[in-house]
Amino acid sequence: MQDADRLDAIGAIGIARCFNYGGFKNRGLYDPEIIPNLNMTKEQYKKSDAPTINHFYEKLLLLKDKMNTASGKKIAAQRHTFMETYLQQFYDEWDGLK
Repeated sequence: MQDADRLDAIGAIGIARCFNYGGFKNRGLYDPEIIPNLNMTKEQYKKSDAPTINHFYEKLLLLKDKMNTASGKKIAAQRHTFMETYLQQFYDEWDGLK
């Protein structure tokens, strides 16, 4: 069950959920001046108003290494790679390269 919950948070659907939640919380999309905070307490994390892209680094990209089952690890690795590719495309477009 824990792997399933984590898998729901990553990959294409995880990205969609991430931006949906960021919009719901009225968070900015991205601000290169605001770096991800990887040392927040659970309470600080819940109160954070950091841009949505930061959530990838503060949580989503960390989930791959928290899987418990072999099948969960395999699926997570694929979805993790997809998220990395997505982020690279996002930054390229943000910077006007593509």
